[in-house]
Amino acid sequence: MPKVSVIMGSDSDKDIGDKVVQTLHEFNIEVDYRVMSAHRNPEELSEYIEKCDSEVFIAIAGLSAALPGFIASKTIKPVIGVPREVKLLGLDALLSIVQMPPGIPVACVGIDNARNAALLAVEILALKYEELKTKLLEYRRKIRGR
Repeated sequence: MPKVSVIMGSDSDKDIGDKVVQTLHEFNIEVDYRVMSAHRNPEELSEYIEKCDSEVFIAIAGLSAALPGFIASKTIKPVIGVPREVKLLGLDALLSIVQMPPGIPVACVGIDNARNAALLAVEILALKYEELKTKLLEYRRKIRGR
């Protein structure tokens, strides 16, 4: 069964995290949902990433938005960053996530765009899981109104 880790930098990100999880569940994807800070508990987060059997990580972060980059530095699995609108209309978090150094990429969706983060994870997993490819094609037909 496909599995995604959804990691929030703090409990204040729960509204976005819940939307990510809801969308992943619509596609019957198993989710490991956690609050872990790259700043407050980096050792615990490093250990989690190392032992994690998820195939994709979604990291929700505001302010310094270091979480997605921290995760990407510890794994070669895909990491999707969701910048939060906390200060500066979320542009600070957006720029922090998209401006990763060469060699450590992080995919980034729009500010607070939980649904696109989940759908991007589904697209990545659909490369391996035929049933997700089928569901994703059905979803796309549905949103086109066909």
